[in-house]
Parts: sequence; C-alpha cells; structure tokens
Amino acid sequence: MRNVGFIIDVAFAVSGLSFLKSHVMYYQGIKKTIVLRPVPKQQGYGTDMHPLLTRIFAARGVLTAAELDRSLAKLPSPWLLSGMENMVAHLITALQTQQRIVIVADFDADGATSCAVAMQGLRLLGAGQVAFIVPNRFEYGYGLTPEIVELVKQQQPDVLITVDNGISSIEGVDAAKAAGIIVLVTDHHLPGTHLPAADAIVNPNLPDDTFPSKAIAGVGVMFYVLMALRSRLRELGWFTERQLPEPNLAQLLDYVALGTVADVVAMDAVNRTLVYQGLQRIRIGRGHPGIQALIKVAGKNPLALNPSDLGFALGPRLNAAGRMDDMSLGIQCLLTDSDKLATDIAMQLDDLNNDRRDIESQMKFEAQALLADMKKLDEHRAPAGVCLYDANWHQGVIGILAARIKDQLHRPVIAFAPAGKDLIKGSARSIAGVHIRDVLSDIAAAHPKMLSKFGGHAMAAGLTLAMHDYPAFALVFDEYVRKRLNHVDLEQKVYSDGELTEQDITLELAELLQNAATWGQGFPEPMFHGEFDVVQARIVGQRHLKLVLRCAQGHLLIDAIAFFIDQPEQWLGIRRIVAAYKLDINEFRGQRSVQFILNYLEKLA
Repeated sequence: MRNVGFIIDVAFAVSGLSFLKSHVMYYQGIKKTIVLRPVPKQQGYGTDMHPLLTRIFAARGVLTAAELDRSLAKLPSPWLLSGMENMVAHLITALQTQQRIVIVADFDADGATSCAVAMQGLRLLGAGQVAFIVPNRFEYGYGLTPEIVELVKQQQPDVLITVDNGISSIEGVDAAKAAGIIVLVTDHHLPGTHLPAADAIVNPNLPDDTFPSKAIAGVGVMFYVLMALRSRLRELGWFTERQLPEPNLAQLLDYVALGTVADVVAMDAVNRTLVYQGLQRIRIGRGHPGIQALIKVAGKNPLALNPSDLGFALGPRLNAAGRMDDMSLGIQCLLTDSDKLATDIAMQLDDLNNDRRDIESQMKFEAQALLADMKKLDEHRAPAGVCLYDANWHQGVIGILAARIKDQLHRPVIAFAPAGKDLIKGSARSIAGVHIRDVLSDIAAAHPKMLSKFGGHAMAAGLTLAMHDYPAFALVFDEYVRKRLNHVDLEQKVYSDGELTEQDITLELAELLQNAATWGQGFPEPMFHGEFDVVQARIVGQRHLKLVLRCAQGHLLIDAIAFFIDQPEQWLGIRRIVAAYKLDINEFRGQRSVQFILNYLEKLA
C-alpha cells in the first residue's frame, strides 16, 4: 500500500516516503520531516532530576536548574524597563492629586486583561477616579486614534494610559496632548521609526531598553508598571501615612496569566513565572469571579487548569467579545465582584464564541475555494506570501482564518475583510524566518501610499489599505516575502523529543511532564514519536479520530485521540501508523489514565 501522510487539520492530501529515523514527507511541494530536537551538553541540573526532563529542558535552551525557578522573587526588576522612572513619577502625581485617569485598552484578550490589571491595580494603590474605554473594532479600529480621543475627552480625564497599544498612535497621542491630557503609553508591540510624543512610554521593545524579556505581553508590561509604582509609593511612606494596607499585587496574576497565554507570546523565563504564579492562584481558588466563571462555562477543572486551557478554552471566549461584539463586555466580566454577574456574562461570551466558530467554519470553507487554483501549482509557482479576501468575511475572525491557512500552507498569510469607506483590513500570520511586521515596513517604505496603517510583531500583524490597492498589494506582498524565504523556511518540521519505550508510557511520567514546567509558545510541551499498531479506530463527532494503539515492539495498549482530521474515515482499517504525540492525562468518572494527543499521523500499512 502506498504511504499517505497527513498533518492534523490540513485539508490537502500528502504523499509520503517510507519511515526512516529522519522521516521526510512532501505536501504540495513543502517538505515535512520528523526530526529529533538537538540536545546541547547538559550541565547544572544536579542528580535529582529525571533524565528525560534534563534532555527535554536542554533541548529548549535551559541548562541549569536555576533557570527553572518560577518564584516571584526571581523576576527581573521593573526598573530595568526604560521609561519606568518617568512613568512612575507621573502616576505618583496622579495619585497624590487624585487626578481622573482613563485607560484606553486594545480589544483582544491581552488588552482586556491589561485593562483589568490597570483598573484594579491603580484602585488598590489609591487612585480614586479610574475609568476605561475600549475601541469597538468595527466602528473605530485599533489603537488610540483621534476619534477615540474625542470619546476620551467626554470623560474629562487628566491622565490617559494606554494598555497593549499606543506605540504606533502618533496622531492619537498628539490629539490627546493638544487637549491638555497627560498621555502615558504602556505597550509591547514593536515601535515604528518614530515614537509618539507621549509624556512617558514603557515598552520592552524600545530600541534602548535593557529589560531581559522582550516577550512579555501588554498585560505583563502593565503589571510591571504597578510593581514599580508600589515600590516607589512604599519608599515615600504612602501606605503608612494614609494607614492603607499595602496591596499584594499577586492577586492580579490570574489576569496576567490569561492575557499572556492568549496573546501567544514566547514563554520565556519571565512569562513562565508570571503564568505559573497566576495558574497557582486559580488552582487554589483565588481567581477573580470572571476568571472562575470562564473556567466553568468552558467545562474545565480549576484545580488542574493548565496553560493549554487558558489558550484554547478561556482565551477564545474572552476574545469573542472583541471579535463579535464589544470587548467592554469581556472587561466587565473580568472586573465584576459578583459571581452571578460574572456567570451571566461568561455565558454570553460562550454564546458569542459559538457564533464565532460557525462563522470561522464558513470562512474556512470559502478560503479553500479561493485556494483551489493554488493547489495545482508547484512549489516555485505558488505564492510565497498568500493574500485572501472575500467581501462577506467578518473582521473579527480574519486573524483566526489567517492562522489556520498559515498552518495549512506553511507560509505567511494575510486574510482581509471589508472595513467600510472603500477600505479593507487585513490580519497577517507568519512562519519562522519571515518577520511579518518588517515585511510590511519594507512595503510601506517602497510604496508609501499603499498602506493606510500597520503594526504588529514578528509572527502577527494588522494592516489597512484601500480596496483598489488590494490586487497590487497581493503581488507586492508575495514579492517581499519571497525575498526573505528560502527552501529551509518552507520545510515543515515536526520536532520530537525522541521515542518512548513501553515502560516509559505511564501516568506518572505524564504527570511529571505536565507539572515540570510552564509550557507554551517558544517553550513547547514535550512531543514524542514512534510506530504503533492500530488495534481500534473510530470517528468521534465529525472530525475527531479515537484510536487504541499498541507499541510496535510491545504489548501495551494506549488510548489516543487526534482532533480535527479532514476525511477521518480514511483512517478506518489502517493497521500501522507513525505518530507524533504528547502524553496527556484523561480523567473519566474519577479515573485517571494516560493517553496520547496525536499531532501528526502517517499511515504505514
């Protein structure tokens, strides 16, 4: 039987070669390979660590046990962030004179949690008048624009603080300052050539910034601002003079954990600590009512909540407010002290998320039709950078669509939707090797009238352009992506931490791996691979495949599941597979057992 391979959730057929130690496949001219993660020389772990863990950590660049310390005391000082002294000075003046403060937030999960951290943190530190505004995605678009400043002015603030936005808001900052408002920018997005003329800016990605983490999300930046502010207030005797209890800012870490994971930033040492500490608070029942309500409607166990639950269960429900309606609803869920109100809003968010799923499914179907001609092209003729547009697509869902198609094609993708006034908005997602914001910056420099605005990161960006410029932009985008790509970038690799023996596959090892670290983007959960006999296979739902596997050289039977497989019926009757998998713990009727979550499958017989 001819081997046929599949990457989970990929729509196109894949023809494969026979299984080797370095296993190579081809899909639409794009090479896919199972490769072992390189493991540098290990050192500094001591003798107490499981040898498999030492290999896994070394492969992720961690060479000493000290680097795995997730205590808050090990976090770097907030004063390492450039601009922090100036930021704190303005905030102390605002507190001392009880100035009116308005927070301007982004409309995604990072922006919502940043807003919650800012609102609650400033109140805990003694601010009396704090309000927020979050732009409606469909009416105002992203960031601090002059139009948003007009809304802010209605609240007559003395101070405006941006969270998770503002670094590109040159016109908006100018408008606010012209109105006599002090503007404080907290952001983590990459700055452009020119910075806004804000009164203070804190952003770890400023060119002269020496903060050791460039990956903290907007919510992490705001949390660090509060830590610095509390430290300076303590020095000034603020709490003792006013007989105020000094607040424990750790109570905000459930927000920080959710926003950090949902924004898919790299899980470096700082983010691993912030997320771990936030999860610990949730697990012991100290999460805010809104967080607890989101956990409940998602059907997750708060006692065993993990980063994956934050990213794939809570994050999408919170994001649904900004994608489908207005993120004010999501922020209200986070801020309320009422369990009942939190539950009511969380149920609304769950409904919005279900609507989002339906729209996403239809958009994915329509995108496949747009890609039909591309499927027929070989690697050299197919576009390196893909642009997709449909007049009926939903602005709030194009980012998810771009991510799905990017994963499918393994090349940068921008999905566009109408934005009114003959404009279209795009959401871009990229692959390793192509810094998508730099691509857009190069295009803007070469074609200064083509992009109305843009901004973002290495792997994700947003942009706006005129509808009549779309055909030309699609060609230019492909051209500039092609300049940055090489054949190695287009190789899809499935990275494995090796093969496990039958004796290794235990509930104890699954628990050890689950609790050993805070896994996430840039610090991936351990993945293993091997050959298995298929004892049983059945379809669950519409696109999930439930398997019972047996180790090829043993007798152990293992439950396994693969999610979102196209044409899952093709796997029924298959006798042997190659699989890349993660060890997972299945809980059913009080019983816990080890199972595989399959990320990659290939038929062998």
